[in-house]
Amino acid sequence: MSGTRINKYLSEVGFCSRRAADGLIEARKVTINGKVPEMGTKVMPGDEVRVNGKLISPPKEEFVYMAFNKPVGIVCTTDTRREKNNIIDYINYPKRIFPIGRLDKPSEGLIFLTNDGDIVNKILRARNNHEKEYLVKVNKAITPDFIQRMANGIPILDTVTRNCEVEQTGKFTFRIVLTQGLNRQIRRMCEYLNYEVVQLKRIRIMNVSLDLPIGKWRHLTKKELDGINRMVKDSAKTFDED
Repeated sequence: MSGTRINKYLSEVGFCSRRAADGLIEARKVTINGKVPEMGTKVMPGDEVRVNGKLISPPKEEFVYMAFNKPVGIVCTTDTRREKNNIIDYINYPKRIFPIGRLDKPSEGLIFLTNDGDIVNKILRARNNHEKEYLVKVNKAITPDFIQRMANGIPILDTVTRNCEVEQTGKFTFRIVLTQGLNRQIRRMCEYLNYEVVQLKRIRIMNVSLDLPIGKWRHLTKKELDGINRMVKDSAKTFDED
């Protein structure tokens, strides 16, 4: 990490101007981790900065929690150099944010984005409570056998999928609720049964339902965040999304 020059740091946290900071540094009234710094010394994340013995804390970062209706063709990556159709450039939010989990390129629907790394870890670990609901259209008529087999476990990726809720909604469409996050799970499950996914849309994550036009985003409400935090407080091992 590159860090921030001490005079700039004191200015950015609102303590004083850079010029005044230079004067305090010259007067040896500033310490970083208990040591008097030279002019131009950089403050690194986690460093303890004091002026005249008083701790100078950086302002608390305002966290962003966002629900986004991802269009087909947008890639859930923060790699804005290699992937031109990335989710970050598409939303163009003024703060650095990143998606929680992923939704693959041919899929659409609900995904969360945030700049709070702590909640990302908690959500990705909350296996049992992390319900995700999808509407799926396939390339041929759905049978009762298809619905039963999808619900009771399909062998993919060297495992068997967890039992899940599956309901037929039309001749070619069904609704499925997963508490698992295997890579391209629904597509692989359908392929195993010789069906091809034509359209896949995520309409709910945990307690948050999709209520946005395609390509639009909104902040999560306090009620939604409180619900998420309740669900993820007892979280276990991390896993891969979608």
